[in-house]
Amino acid sequence: MTGPDINRQLAGSNAIGRFVIGISPIGDIAPFDLWQTVISQYANSPILMQLIENFAAYVDQTENIDNFIDFMRDISTAQGIGLDIWGMIVGVTRTLHIVGTQKYFGFEEATTISADSFGPGGQSTFFAGNPLTSNFQLSDDSFRVLILAKALANISDGSIKSINQILINLFRNRGNAFVVDNNNMTMIYNFNFVLTAVELAIVSQSGVLPKPVGVASSVVQAV
Repeated sequence: MTGPDINRQLAGSNAIGRFVIGISPIGDIAPFDLWQTVISQYANSPILMQLIENFAAYVDQTENIDNFIDFMRDISTAQGIGLDIWGMIVGVTRTLHIVGTQKYFGFEEATTISADSFGPGGQSTFFAGNPLTSNFQLSDDSFRVLILAKALANISDGSIKSINQILINLFRNRGNAFVVDNNNMTMIYNFNFVLTAVELAIVSQSGVLPKPVGVASSVVQAV
């Protein structure tokens, strides 16, 4: 017999707390022999023996540390609150305010009735003077892209090249997106595709697209 088996056989032959160099139940060199701390009347206790053998697993934090790294520290795998913390670090939030597209109770024009208003079953809210907005929460995958783009914007030199790279990262596989410097203290973000309501909110609200101080910017998208 080797390792824990020999040490278990010797359990109870010494007083409690005899410190010797030995092999621990997990196979590592320990500062003392764990089995030598078991007095004779407990040497055959299955509960105590199992507690000793499993002690390393009970206190092992490897899984917790791995989960912390995966879900909190590593942005490529972070989820939920982990990404929210990354968002706070770089200065962006996953909550966007989307302008509502609903119709209101009444007439769209002087002679045109809104489709959601009058008529059988027609229901709508009265217009309050300002269009309604709704909060939209980005998914983890979408928010991760936004965080990385904002991190790049934070260290950007504000050049056309660096801004175009941010646009490429944000709108990958959506179509051509680029910025034009008009050389008159204005710049235009051009999108050769129609932006969704969420994408437009990212462009206009998130602050992820940089522009030099004092320069006016506008957005042009495909019709």
